[in-house]
Amino acid sequence: MSNEDYLKDLSEIKNIMTKSSRFISLSGLSGILAGIYALIGAAIAYYIVTTYSRGYLILDGKIFNICLGILTTVAVLSIVTGIILTTRNAKKNGEKIWDNSSRRLLLSFLVPLMTGGIYILIILWQGKYGQTGGLMLIFYGLALISASKHSVGDIKYLGLIQVVLGLTAALFPGYGFWLWVIGFGVMHIIYGSIMHFKYDMK
Repeated sequence: MSNEDYLKDLSEIKNIMTKSSRFISLSGLSGILAGIYALIGAAIAYYIVTTYSRGYLILDGKIFNICLGILTTVAVLSIVTGIILTTRNAKKNGEKIWDNSSRRLLLSFLVPLMTGGIYILIILWQGKYGQTGGLMLIFYGLALISASKHSVGDIKYLGLIQVVLGLTAALFPGYGFWLWVIGFGVMHIIYGSIMHFKYDMK
């Protein structure tokens, strides 16, 4: 066996091991679209708040409920888009959409994300609005870092950026909305574009 054949076999073994332990069919395009959804939702919410609520929100107020509805819509659209495009990528790569690697990925992602979601709902119920944007970024970033062990490692860097943005928002709560826009909107588009050209276009 030549050195070239030996290296080729090693590369194939490495690829098989990677596919068996990691879910690698995440769609970069879904990240781009999630960022676009976030920017559109943020623009609508900003217009509503600045036009009709005198710049502040009340937990049981109509404007707050509308903004919560916008946030929920953005999340649902992002999740549905991600599932559809990731399923398409998995089929194209000959990878199962639901196996041990995807289950580990989902569990690692959901535990910190759901914990953060419950905590945010608690502080909203207590009327503490100032840290909401920062906490969303922090817990989402931690969820990405946790999930990166079972997927492409690149999402770890997006997670780290989200955590840094969240901590910055906690330090400067007056800029929480704009940092949320950067994290969920701009960074998703940048990250999704990188992933799309690095993986999807192959």
